[in-house]
Amino acid sequence: MVQKQDPALTRQAIQQVAGWLEGGGAEPSRSELANACRRTARTLAEELPGHSVELRVPPFVAVQCVEGPRHTRGTPPNVVEMAPETWLRLATGLTTFEAEVGRGTIDASGSRAAEIAAGLPVIALH
Repeated sequence: MVQKQDPALTRQAIQQVAGWLEGGGAEPSRSELANACRRTARTLAEELPGHSVELRVPPFVAVQCVEGPRHTRGTPPNVVEMAPETWLRLATGLTTFEAEVGRGTIDASGSRAAEIAAGLPVIALH
């Protein structure tokens, strides 16, 4: 079960990295970046509960989401992996899943991987 996220703490975590995401602020600390990634990914898992798709934002977090069959051993059939900055731009609505796949910044495999787009943005920056 995914740990329930406090929306106020998630918003606070995003505000700490907002300037950087928009290109005008200093690079966040590793702990600020980790906190924002973990909170938003876990919020997505709450919004799209299930075990069909694994979202990976290394080195900070991996969650399972999207309703459907549970995967328990080996590499899951539906995996979405990206860098922390890409994830946070998606999670805040600064970009779209389709745009980032087109840019090659998201590694998405499996027929259901794109279904995480239904839960985006997790928390709109504006």
